[in-house]
Amino acid sequence: MKHNFMLVGAALALSACTTAPKPSPATDPVNVTVVGVNDFHGNLLPSTNFRIPDPADRTKTITIPEVGGIEAIGGLLGQIRAENPNTVFVGVGDMTGASPLISALLRDEPTIKALSQLGMQVNVLGNHEFDYGLTELQRFQKGGCASNDLTRACKFENTFAGAGFSYIAANVVDEKTGARVFPAYKMVKVGGANVAFVGAVLRDTPTVVTPSGVAGLRFEDEVTAINRVVPLLKVAGADAIVALVHQGGAASDAFDIVDCKTLTGPIVDIAKTLDPAISAVMTGHTHNGYNCRVEGPDGQPRTVIQGSSNGRLLQRLDLKIDTVGNRVLDIKAQNVLVNVATAPKDPAMTAIVQKAKALTDPAAAQVVATLGVEQITRTANAAGESALGDVIADSQLAATRAPEKGGAVIAFMNPGGIRADLPVRPNPTRTVTYGDVFTVQPFGNTLTVVTLTGAQIKAVLEQQFDNPSPGGNRILQVSQGFAYTWDNSKPKGSKVVSMTLNGAAIDPAANYRVTINNFLADGGDNFTVFTQGTNRTGGDVDLDAFQNYLKANTVTPGPLNRITRLN
Repeated sequence: MKHNFMLVGAALALSACTTAPKPSPATDPVNVTVVGVNDFHGNLLPSTNFRIPDPADRTKTITIPEVGGIEAIGGLLGQIRAENPNTVFVGVGDMTGASPLISALLRDEPTIKALSQLGMQVNVLGNHEFDYGLTELQRFQKGGCASNDLTRACKFENTFAGAGFSYIAANVVDEKTGARVFPAYKMVKVGGANVAFVGAVLRDTPTVVTPSGVAGLRFEDEVTAINRVVPLLKVAGADAIVALVHQGGAASDAFDIVDCKTLTGPIVDIAKTLDPAISAVMTGHTHNGYNCRVEGPDGQPRTVIQGSSNGRLLQRLDLKIDTVGNRVLDIKAQNVLVNVATAPKDPAMTAIVQKAKALTDPAAAQVVATLGVEQITRTANAAGESALGDVIADSQLAATRAPEKGGAVIAFMNPGGIRADLPVRPNPTRTVTYGDVFTVQPFGNTLTVVTLTGAQIKAVLEQQFDNPSPGGNRILQVSQGFAYTWDNSKPKGSKVVSMTLNGAAIDPAANYRVTINNFLADGGDNFTVFTQGTNRTGGDVDLDAFQNYLKANTVTPGPLNRITRLN
């Protein structure tokens, strides 16, 4: 401390005689802003009715009518860049895949173009980037029209330039060669500082993606893969290192609580063991907004942040970087609400949206059914059952009940495959459009009927409670006629205490024909017991089955009494 006072005194003495030389710009700290979006899923249009804490009374919530959308995101980015030209825009995975019709019907090319025009520098691979397989993902990077779905590729424009940003993943390698299929990191030069972004997708990606999408690939441990790269980044002259990890958790604190201490989930163990040289961890996958601090292996807390899905919240980091000492002097983190009512619109993004809508609106606007209610929600009750889950399971059973269609008596639907309420925006006419149906079920899975014993059905249901998911247990939705009770006080493996079909107890030794989609049939979401099914037969596309069921019935959901929870 005495040494510092001497320096100050010397500087004052010098200023009395002559003008002190201005410090070299190279020695001044550089202020860099990093803006990230996670789990965008091609949501070019805003989402509705986003609930946030009431600033006037934190015990209450208020509803923001419209949030997100690429026009507002572009407008906010423009404002942030005006404040600090040293701004880097990044993606934290799932920019595409599971997208609404405005993007998916055009093979997500409008989304990639929009993010590229907004200056996105880098995006870590998310599990949904693999929805169409590695070859298509490589086309997303390089461009071209040689797609595995020529009915959608290059329909937005006559050609497809590919992403203007770099896909990265330190932990995805070719099984045969051991080589990474994409770079592990990207170094971005901004304001004189070298900011390195190193990324990893969740190592459990093969359990949440259709097997064909990840065929020939190996997904390594996130921490091991990232930490292996950090020494290279130091040698390369990185002044700051930010990890982009498409894995997350949940916090009981709201998204606007700074430095929260309530984070739980897989990302906590990852953050605890990532190299201390990493200044912050930007996360995704769990669709939860949080801004927390987790101690690293050196005992020092660092930022672990995630925005909400669909572009409703943007992650923001403000870094003060010492480019001489190659270190971050200070970091501030926040989640930025993308409120359509207050955000300016980016004209270039408006042009992309208008063009995409013009190409897809004719299909999206087709009315396919009328409901008995204004909206059927996917919100689950305490037992894990949702009204929309019931309806989708019923539609899949209806499509496979006939002997020539598989002779099914039970249908199961994975909750992660239900992407929105029906209709997406409630309306007094109670009509449902093709765009609504597509948004709810965008994957195009094929219905599959298999034979399972009663004992195997119970084993499948037990897997629900040993199956990590963003919301806790991963409760399968079930069709009408099938019912079961689970007891939360029982140990794993013994939680299901009763099962019935049309009022009769399920016989462990009897055979039952069961409908699932091909994702589940191949063991997706860790429901590996489904792979034991025999006499497997294919059927309709799930979207077609759902649409046909809605056309044939004026659907009004019944009581949520198929799944009962004790304790």
